[in-house]
Amino acid sequence: MKPGRSPNNLMIIDPVLLNNINEFISSFDHAFALWNMESDEVKDGIYRINTRVAEIPVSPSAEGYSLLFSFVISQMILAAKLADTGGEVKLHAVGVHETQSGYAESLVDDVSLVQFTVEDIKFNEGIKREWRDKEWWFRLLNVNNL
Repeated sequence: MKPGRSPNNLMIIDPVLLNNINEFISSFDHAFALWNMESDEVKDGIYRINTRVAEIPVSPSAEGYSLLFSFVISQMILAAKLADTGGEVKLHAVGVHETQSGYAESLVDDVSLVQFTVEDIKFNEGIKREWRDKEWWFRLLNVNNL
């Protein structure tokens, strides 16, 4: 992320925004990432045997994650700007490592390639239960529906 003009509270990035970004990324930690294009039979099986499932509109690969994270973080920054809490912080890039030396990087311009919405991302109750702020995702969904 790159800082720009600070909001009225003189912070470069609002700590709530930073916490929400962390909450989003942490939602994938020790979770099964399920591509939403899988068959219903596969989905049912995955939900039945996993306590933490994130159903996502991209293939669960470093490339898919980097684009997904870039898109959602960009939406979170936009929502913070609309609420006048985020200042002028801008996303520059997101990198996701597959190995120590192999990674995929998505630049902010790559967000224009996205053909999905925030609503296409689903977290099961096992993930939602661990969120400190139980409403952050729903607030983001509501902003994106304006």
